[in-house]
Amino acid sequence: MGRKRCVGGDGSKMAAGCCGVKKQKLSSSPPSGSAGPGGGGSGSHCGGAAAAAGGESGALPPPGGPRLNGLGGLAGGAAGCALSPPLPPSCGGGPAGLSPPAASLLSSPGAGFGGPGCRKMVVSAEMCCFCFDVLYCHLYGYQPPRSPRFTNDPYPLFVTWKIGRDKRLRGCIGTFSAMNLHSGLREYTLTSALKDSRFPPMTRDELPRLFCSVSLLTNFEDVCDYMDWEVGVHGIRIEFINEKGSKRTATYLPEVAKEQGWDHIQTIDSLLRKGGYKAPITNEFRKTIKLTRYRSEKMTMSYTEYLAHRQHHHFQNGIGHPLPPYNHYS
Repeated sequence: MGRKRCVGGDGSKMAAGCCGVKKQKLSSSPPSGSAGPGGGGSGSHCGGAAAAAGGESGALPPPGGPRLNGLGGLAGGAAGCALSPPLPPSCGGGPAGLSPPAASLLSSPGAGFGGPGCRKMVVSAEMCCFCFDVLYCHLYGYQPPRSPRFTNDPYPLFVTWKIGRDKRLRGCIGTFSAMNLHSGLREYTLTSALKDSRFPPMTRDELPRLFCSVSLLTNFEDVCDYMDWEVGVHGIRIEFINEKGSKRTATYLPEVAKEQGWDHIQTIDSLLRKGGYKAPITNEFRKTIKLTRYRSEKMTMSYTEYLAHRQHHHFQNGIGHPLPPYNHYS
């Protein structure tokens, strides 16, 4: 974009306190019901400070410290196992019922960006299926699914849950530390569904209205200019010193600013507020922010699409239990 970059990308150093210590739990979406940029910093919202585990002082947590709801507060809530569901009616459908992005990746694994000759995408619809498998097995008390067949390479990742026709945020937690995908998706599926402190733990009744998104983070770059990123293309992670002298961090995934209709300044100011910065925001203060931009590969799947796929690939991930008894959108 024509602006000088400070440091080349190195994803391993992007999250303060995450490299070489216990992973911090991070979340990246704006809070539900947010009034937009410049709103109050109350509550532990997605996009708040990763330092929140340090208590009200805002200090970054020590290695091995409490788990975060990601950038906003202590992870809380507990999950309980439920009785096995009844046998389902025939679900019907198949991969053709998937939304175009999901269907294309199921029919053509590894489809790349921009056509032939471009690098292949790593994220796939099967990863969303696996997240649904993990959550379903947990909620109904079944044994966890076996390891899936997609790659187990390490990536920073986020798992996001939305619910209903209006796709309200239901949970979003991730990590900037690269994790092997099999274990990472298992962990963050349940962490985001059950331990996002902004929401109660998910229940079986919510399953048929859920949407699952998997985001794999790539191409981390430190930049000198806090404006040196593109709305709708880059996710951003900011690090700043708050009015109490404590270091704080906050992040939004690439899609957030575009979905909210924010420009660069609005996005930065929203991150500062959600990161707990309460003082007036001036252009001089914005210039003190350390900003890292990154990209992501994202795949989203609805529960209906998951059912259609699992009807045809019932045992692919070792799912030996009955399929969920939901075959409609409600």
